[in-house]
Amino acid sequence: MRRGRRGAGRPPDVLVIGGGLAGLCAAIAAQRLGVEAALVESAPKALRGGDARHARNFRIPHAGPTRHTPAAYGEDEFLAEWSAVAGGDAARARSIIAAASDLASWVAGCGVRLQDRGAGVIPFSRRTAFLLGGGKAMMSALYETAAAAGVDIRYDSQALGLRAAPEGGWSVGFAAGETRARCVVVASGGPGANPTWLRPSAGALMFRGGAYSDGRVMQALVEGLGVRTVGDPASRHMVAVDARGPQFDGGIVTRVTAIPHGIVVNRDGAALADPSRNAKPSHYAQWGARIAAEPGGVAFLILDSEGLRRAGPMAFAPLRAVTLAGLASALGLEGAALERAACCLRGPPFFGLPLRAGLTFAHFGLQVDESQRPIGADGCAMEGLFAAGMIMAANFLPCGYLAGLGITLSAVTGRAAGEAAARHVLC
Repeated sequence: MRRGRRGAGRPPDVLVIGGGLAGLCAAIAAQRLGVEAALVESAPKALRGGDARHARNFRIPHAGPTRHTPAAYGEDEFLAEWSAVAGGDAARARSIIAAASDLASWVAGCGVRLQDRGAGVIPFSRRTAFLLGGGKAMMSALYETAAAAGVDIRYDSQALGLRAAPEGGWSVGFAAGETRARCVVVASGGPGANPTWLRPSAGALMFRGGAYSDGRVMQALVEGLGVRTVGDPASRHMVAVDARGPQFDGGIVTRVTAIPHGIVVNRDGAALADPSRNAKPSHYAQWGARIAAEPGGVAFLILDSEGLRRAGPMAFAPLRAVTLAGLASALGLEGAALERAACCLRGPPFFGLPLRAGLTFAHFGLQVDESQRPIGADGCAMEGLFAAGMIMAANFLPCGYLAGLGITLSAVTGRAAGEAAARHVLC
């Protein structure tokens, strides 16, 4: 039975920190179980939604063709691919996979529209379901569903810290004061957009997600409450992006997919490798880390006309020159070195663009138990406190990545945390 709606000044039963995908799923799930949920988002309304605003698909298991996928993708195959790239606890991975079996129907029930297979401009996949309208459309639908369900949504609300309330539950600090709640779900993301905290060498990186996903709440939990961490902050999922893009919020559009069709050189004009030898999708992450390790964290992609034709659309037009010496001058490279590195390219004209590493997330987060409760300094789970999404994804994904897995992890753990918090309130 739904609890009565709270009056003015009455604290929520469940307070969700973070208005990205995990937070919205948590708030919706809790509210649907009959408790009063509130969601606080540090970003303004125009920039709400966290990194999921840039999403385009999510990975799901299914026993046969569906409206959105052309063929079967079983749980065992999903687990095998996950284990191959990330290792980790297979039992935990399988729990996420099993919970994702109804994810497409669950988000559709929240108003999210999925692309029919064979329709639209994005190729369909048997492993993933594609979002019709992309991540922004998904997040708008989820916000509308949350509001219609009665979730109290607050923007421009940066949580500054948490403490156990003397009367029970938790007290969350904000600039304007404290808010108490019987349960708190922390879904504010890891340190994915914080160039200094735990990542002193990240100054040259671009951040593919929003500037508000800065890990401040995670930092407060670790440093203020002694919550244990898991993973390696120096291990990061990064891809090659166009260096002319924005430092934050570049999303998927600034990712450079043309690397296998040209030559990558460093700022001295020396070739790093022949990208065509590794044209598999995994080259995205491999080249991100490689570029980040270069002096200045920069490299350059050089293409000939055929390479440009095969490259497809780009967010920014590449620089063009009729000679390699002219292109070197335009890019600020040493001409003779570039001519030696790019001697295998076909005739002019030539094209080039600067590259940097774009960080998607760090394999680092809060340690949680099987119920997604953070583990305190004493090794015990913290009652009434739950974590969801990328702030705790390293428990399941200690390294590596699979396309669409971040969205699946966020949605599944968000829903589970919201339901667990509601049950804690109702018991």
